[in-house]
This record gives sequence, structure tokens and C-alpha cells, in this order.
Amino acid sequence: MREFNELQSMEAIEHFITANKLAFLYISQPNCSVCHGLLPQVQTLMEQFPQIQLGHLDAHEVEAVAGRFSIFTVPVLLLFVEGKEFIREARIVHMDLLEEKLKKVYHHMAE
Repeated sequence: MREFNELQSMEAIEHFITANKLAFLYISQPNCSVCHGLLPQVQTLMEQFPQIQLGHLDAHEVEAVAGRFSIFTVPVLLLFVEGKEFIREARIVHMDLLEEKLKKVYHHMAE
């Protein structure tokens, strides 16, 4: 399973997005059972996409993230390509659909 970089400030999040061509954010909260159950599945899925950089943040700890990314529930999964949001999944995530979306973006970027 791939590990996520822990991001603990808006500055760190913004830098992470701009510094990586493919940046994936996993936004969760400590009291969210869906968040905790989904994270290992996402970590396993991301093994297929080694060029995607992984970031994790606690929306409770970095409250400004809700306004910055228009987040109303958790978990939220965001993929940025060259700083632009390409994929957004929230709350109930269908892993097979997420995998299809990631493959399309990833293989297009790898060409």
C-alpha cells in the first residue's frame, strides 16, 4: 500500500498541488468511519499509479480547506493535473468508477 504525505496547513496543500504534475488529495476527518474504511482501498488502488503524488489532510485540523475546495462532506478525493482539478469524488466512492477515471487521466498524461 502506498502512503500519503500528511499535509497540515493551507500553505502545504497549495504547495503540494502546484509542485506536482499529478497531485491527489484525500480529505477526511477523525470521526468519519467511511473515511477510515475507504483509505486502505485508495492506498491499494494508487499502487497502479506511481506518478500520482498522494496527500492526506484532516478537514477538522485545516478548516480553511472546506472553503477553498467547496467541501461539504467527507471523505473527498481530488485529483489535480498541473494544478487544475480533474477528478472529484465525495462521501460514497465507487472504487471501480474511480479506477476508470484515474486510468483515463493517468494514461493520457503518460503519453
